[in-house]
This record gives sequence, C-alpha cells and structure tokens, in this order.
Amino acid sequence: MVRSGKYGFCRMPLDSNRILKSSGMRSFFRDLREAVAGTEQDFTEGKLSRAILLLSIPAVLEMIMESVFVIIDIWFVSKLGSDAVATVGLTESLITIVYAISLGFATATTSMVSRRIGEKDPDKASHTAFQAIVTGIIVSVLIAVPGALFADRLLEIMGASDDIVKSMSGYTRIMLGGNTVIMLLFIINAVFRSAGDAAIAMRVLWVGNIINIILDPLLIFGIGPFPEMGIEGAAVATTMGRGIAVIYQFYLLFFGRKRIRLSLQHFGINIRIIARLLRISLGSIGQNLIGTTSWIALVRIISAYGSDIVAGYTIAIRIISFTLLPSWGISNAASTLVGQNLGAGKPERAERSVMITGVVNMILLGTVGLVYILFPEPFIRLFISDINVVAPGVDCLKIVSVGFIAYGLGMVIVNSFNGAGDTTTPLKINIFAFWLIEIPLAWLLAMEAGMNENGVFWAIVIAESIMTLTAFLVFRRGKWKLKEV
Repeated sequence: MVRSGKYGFCRMPLDSNRILKSSGMRSFFRDLREAVAGTEQDFTEGKLSRAILLLSIPAVLEMIMESVFVIIDIWFVSKLGSDAVATVGLTESLITIVYAISLGFATATTSMVSRRIGEKDPDKASHTAFQAIVTGIIVSVLIAVPGALFADRLLEIMGASDDIVKSMSGYTRIMLGGNTVIMLLFIINAVFRSAGDAAIAMRVLWVGNIINIILDPLLIFGIGPFPEMGIEGAAVATTMGRGIAVIYQFYLLFFGRKRIRLSLQHFGINIRIIARLLRISLGSIGQNLIGTTSWIALVRIISAYGSDIVAGYTIAIRIISFTLLPSWGISNAASTLVGQNLGAGKPERAERSVMITGVVNMILLGTVGLVYILFPEPFIRLFISDINVVAPGVDCLKIVSVGFIAYGLGMVIVNSFNGAGDTTTPLKINIFAFWLIEIPLAWLLAMEAGMNENGVFWAIVIAESIMTLTAFLVFRRGKWKLKEV
C-alpha cells in the first residue's frame, strides 16, 4: 500500500488479476463476434482453445436453433392430440433412415473436404463438394418415390393404430417424399463446416428453421388466409423451410466469397471421388443405420404399451434432442479440427482438440442432465397436460438423462473417428453397443423383467455408456491418426 496526497489517502497497487480478467473478457467477446460473423482463421495454426471456440460457437448456435425448432414443432403438433404426437414419433423413426444416410454423406464430405482444406487446396475441396451434392440428390430420389407411395403401409409396419394410418399418413408421405431437402441441407452444411465456415452453416439453419416456425401454426391451424391442414401442415412447413434454406445454400456456394466456391469448372461427374465418398460414407451410414434401426426397434417395443406411452416417449426424446443438438455442434467442431490438422500433418494437435472438446461437452451435458433428473415433469408439461402421456414422458426424461455425461464424451470421440475418415471403427462399436446390447436388453427388461417401457429407457443408458467406454479405449490406441482419405 502506498501513501499519497496531503490527506494521506491510500492508493492501492494495480490489481493484475482484475486486468487479466478484463483483458480475457474482451478477448472472449472479440472471438465471439468473429465466430458469429465468420472467420478466415487457419485452424491448423495458432492457439487450439481459440480454434475450438471459433468453430464451436456458431455450431452450438446452429444446433440451438435446430433444438428450438424441434421443441416448438412438437408443441404445435401436441395441440392436435396424442395421435398426432404419436404420428410424428413414428414418422421420425422412419425418417431417421434418411438422417442416417444424410449424416453418412455429410461425414464423408467433412473428412474429405477438411483434408483438402488442411492441405491448402480449396479447388479440390470445391470439386469434392460438388460430387457429394450430386450423390445426395440421386440417393434422395431413390428414397422419395417408394416413401411417398407406401407411407401408410410403413406406418402399419411401425405399429400405428388404424386411425393414424387412415387420417394422418399424409404427414409421413410429405416428409419422406420431400427428403431431398434434408439430404442437401446436411451435405452442404457439412461442406461449409469442414472448410471452417461454421458461421455460414449456422445462418443457413437459422433461416430455414425461422421460416419453419412461422409457417407451422399458420398451416396447422389455418390462421388468416392459410388453409387448415392439421398435421400435414407441419410437414409442409418443415419441407418449405428446409427447401428455402437449401436455395440459400446454393446461392452462397456459387456467389459467396468463402473458402468453398463452386463454378462451372467443378461441374461434371468424377467417379473416383464419388467412389471414395461412398466408401467412407458407407461406414458412417452403417453407424447411423445401426443406431436408427435400434431406435426403430425401441419404438416398436414401446408401441406395445399404447399411443399414450409412445407420445410421452416422443416428447421426452424431443426434449433430449434439444439438449444433445448443441453438444453435437461442439463435437462437429472437433471433427473439423481432426480432419484439417491431419491434412496439415499435425496428428497430436488433432488428438488434443478431441480431448479438450470432450471435457467441455461432458461438463455441459452433465449439468443439464442433473436438472432433468431433479425436475423432469415441468419440461414434459410444457407440451401436454394429459397425465397418461406426462407420466411415461417424465420417466423417460429422468432415466435417459442419467447417461448424459457419457453421451457428451462419446459423441465427440465418435465424431473424431469420422473426421479422420475412419468410419469402420465406430461402425463396429455401434453394432456391439446397439444391436448386441441395447435391443436385446430393452426387450429383456421391458418384456421379461416386467419393467415395461422403463426397461427400454434403462437399456438406452446402459448401451450408450458402454459405447462411450469402448470408443475411448479404441481412441487411445491412435490408429485413426494413420487413416488416408
């Protein structure tokens, strides 16, 4: 302490900690603005924590908007009754096959485009992006035609009631028939993210989902000049919102001034690149199909207990999706960093990015999971008040949240394998965890042990936790660092 002035007031020495904190906060907000606005940062150089921050912030904001849509969409549909919610749940179980294939192509696109960016070859990255888009369009058409024609039959196979099949199959028909917009949204956003332009992917999804949220009540309930379409209105709103987002994506690809920019010279089919995309994507598609078929099997088991149980399960899973999507955004940042740094010949930097991101994700999900375990009912009652639906929804939310910490690490590690182009390893892990453990265990606990739907919920926690442990042990062996794409 130093005495100063004629009155002897104390002048304290400068607080260095306060200065550092103030400087750190200014730096954080500067990085936040850069992340949201878009950055030209080279993610193979510089401070790793800053690279993770710049990639994670737009990815998290992107997924938060997707989460908001998921919640608002089911909130509007829930006003139509439990059959409508059950229809969405059953259709989501079918449409997850489209998500599985889309994610597979997106994963292959991420690993190949990020490698080319890491190698400082944006022209090859752009050429690869075009091949991925063409492949996605062709496959989506092959799904759309039979999906639209046999929507009612597919709902019957899923165990839907006669009322749902007769009056609500239009929702399923529109969603499956319009799957091209889903496919392109995944693939093109993967192009942006893997190039390091995560802010663009964020803006695209925000545009699509805001349009979707606006159209949902207008088309479902027939507000103003809009026709009252019921549950089919939700499907039309979703498809239109995503379609407009895809148009925006193409505009940015051809006229934007970012790392990836398409032009006429990138047109044309390159069988060699498409074959490589398919080879890498097959492992990822296999992973997602394993997970998807396990979810379908779980819904099929749960449907034995009635539409109210399926509706409660659907609402709980939508809430869980609200939580997991931002975490998937964080894990996508790790995937991009892995691909770019392996392309730049920096495997150790790639490994550090995975471990740092994994810890952050575990803390985030663990905190939210604790809230859901302690206070599950208010979240379910946000969407429906029918006690026959609320009770199973509460049980599902509370039980599945027990495994949130494990999910946080597991999704980052799995995405790191995929970002490296090693899609076979997670495929094997998924077969083990979901087909050999989750499905049989769900059936045994629900049907044989008398735990009913709660047995299915506990099987999810056990299988996901085993998957995370297995993935971590394999990750530490480091063979993924040697993968060529």
